[in-house]
Amino acid sequence: MNNFEFKNPTKIVFGKDTIAKVKEEIPKDAKVLLLFGGGSIKKNGIYDQVKTALTDFDVVEFGGIPANPEYAILLEALEVIKNENITYLLAVGGGSVIDGTKFLSAAAIYQGKTPWDILANNVRTEVGMPFGTVLTLPATGSEMNSGAVITRAETKEKLAMGGPGLFPQFSILDPQVIASIPKRQLANGLADAFTHVLEQYMTYPVGAMLQDRFAESILQTLIKVAPKVIKDPTNYKAASNFVWSCTMALNGLIQKGVPTDWAVHAMGHELTALYGIDHARTLAIITPSHYKFNFDAKKQKLAQYAERVWKIKKGSKNDKAFDAIEKTENFFKELGIDTKLSNYTDEYEGTAEKIAKRFTDRGWLTLGEHNNLSPDKIEKIIKMAY
Repeated sequence: MNNFEFKNPTKIVFGKDTIAKVKEEIPKDAKVLLLFGGGSIKKNGIYDQVKTALTDFDVVEFGGIPANPEYAILLEALEVIKNENITYLLAVGGGSVIDGTKFLSAAAIYQGKTPWDILANNVRTEVGMPFGTVLTLPATGSEMNSGAVITRAETKEKLAMGGPGLFPQFSILDPQVIASIPKRQLANGLADAFTHVLEQYMTYPVGAMLQDRFAESILQTLIKVAPKVIKDPTNYKAASNFVWSCTMALNGLIQKGVPTDWAVHAMGHELTALYGIDHARTLAIITPSHYKFNFDAKKQKLAQYAERVWKIKKGSKNDKAFDAIEKTENFFKELGIDTKLSNYTDEYEGTAEKIAKRFTDRGWLTLGEHNNLSPDKIEKIIKMAY
C-alpha cells in the first residue's frame, strides 16, 4: 500500500427529515446566499423545507445554475456575493450546484486577475468562503469532497479545480429527496458513482486489501440497488444505500494508499464541453474503450473485479478480464445509457483528433495511473468509442 494522508472535515447529517437541521449548522449571524438550479426544488418541496429552516437568517437567493455549472452565470452570482456582503453559501442541489458553489467559495476571496485563472492555472484553494450543502441529486460525491468542475460555454472548456479550502462544512443527505428525480437522472447518478469507484480501483494491485474491499463493496451495492432505485425511488432502503454509496464513492477514502486513473473523466469532460452530453454518459462512452486499450496494464485488477464483483469464476485471467469489461458495458446499457459516441452526435468524426490537440495545447502530455497515456493514445481510445 502506498503512503497517504487523509483528512475530511465535512460533517454529514444523514437520514429522513434532516433538512430542517440546516439551521443548526450555519452561524446565526451569517448572511446566506441560497444557491440552486433550475427550480425543481420549488416543485418537490425541498425549497420550502430549506426556507422554513432558514426563517431566522438573512437570506439572499440565486437560482438558475445549470447542469455543468456555467462560468458566465457563476460570475453573476459572484457579483451578488460582493454587492450583498454575503458571508455564507448554501448549495441546495446536485453536483452541479455544489460544484458551482465551490467555485464561488474560491472566487469570492481570490486576489488574482480573473476568476477563470483558478481553473486555467489550476490554482489550489487553501481557504474559501464557508459553505454547506443540501443534496438533492446523488451522483458526484461533491457533497463530501473538495473538488469541482466548471464549464465555460464560450470556449467549450470544462476544467477542474479544488483544494483543502473547498470541503463543505456540512452536508444534509435525506434519501427521501430522490423520490421526484426522473429516471434519466437516477441512471446518470448510478453510472457516475460507479465510474468514480472504477477510476480509483481499476489500476494495478499494490496490496491495499482493505481499500480494494471498500471499492468492491460500493460497486456491489450500486449493482444491487440500481434496478430497485430505477423502478421505485420511494423505496427508502434502496434510496438510502444509493445516496450513501454515491458519497462514499468520491469522498477521498477509497483512493488513499492506491494508484488512481482519472483518464476516463479527462476525456469525458471534453465530450460534455463539445457536445453537451450528460457527464455520466460520457463516462459510459469512454470506459469500455479505455479498458480495452489498456488491457494489459489493467488485466490484474480487471480479473479481480470480475471474480469479486461480477462473480465470474470460469476461464483464464484474460477471459475474466474481458468478461468484466463486457459486464460493465452491459450494466450501463441496462440503466438505459448508450455506450457509443455515435449514439449521441452525428458530428463525431474528428472528435478524437480535436481532443488530443486540446490536451497537447494544455500540456496534458500524460494521463492514467502510469502517466503513459499521451495525446496520440487518447486519440485512439476515443476513436474506439465512436
